[in-house]
Amino acid sequence: MRKILLFAAALTLLPVTASSARKVATTATPANVQRLMACRGITDASQRLQCYDREAAAVGQALANRELVVIDKARANEAKRSLFGFSVPNFAGLFGGGDEINQIESTVANAVQHGYGEWTITLADGSTWEQTDDTPLALDPRRGDKVIVKRGVMGSYFFKLGSQPGFKAKRVG
Repeated sequence: MRKILLFAAALTLLPVTASSARKVATTATPANVQRLMACRGITDASQRLQCYDREAAAVGQALANRELVVIDKARANEAKRSLFGFSVPNFAGLFGGGDEINQIESTVANAVQHGYGEWTITLADGSTWEQTDDTPLALDPRRGDKVIVKRGVMGSYFFKLGSQPGFKAKRVG
C-alpha cells in the first residue's frame, strides 16, 4: 500500500476526550488524524470501535469540507518536480515526505538567444530557464535536445544541454 501523506489547514472538528488527548503526539500530522490513530491504543473493543467511528467521521467531514487534504507520495513528487528551480521558502514541507528533487530531465521545447549570447530555454515540461553566466554553447539548442538541470550550491542551478559543457541558469517561468 502506498505511503499516504496528510496535511491540513484546520486542525480540529470534534472535541477530544480526556483519554485520547493524552495519546495525541505533537507532530506535523493533523490533530484529527492523530486522534484517529490514537484509537488503536484503546484496549476495550467496543470503546475502540466507538472511537474509530467518531474520529473516522470527523476525518471524512474534514475531507469533504476541504479542511484536510490527502496526497500520495507520487503526487507530492510531481508537485515538487513542477516547482523545481523556484525559490519558495517553507513550501517544500507542504508536500511532506516526498522525495527530495535534486535534478530534472527533460527536452528543449523552445530556445531564444539574447544579445549577449545568453539563452532562455523552455523545456517540454513547461518550465523556462535563463542562462546566468557567459558560457558559450558550441551548438544552438534545438527542439528535442535532452536537458538535465541539477541543483547547485547556494540556490544555483546547473543546466546541461546534451553533451555540451553546462552553464549556470535560473528558473524564470
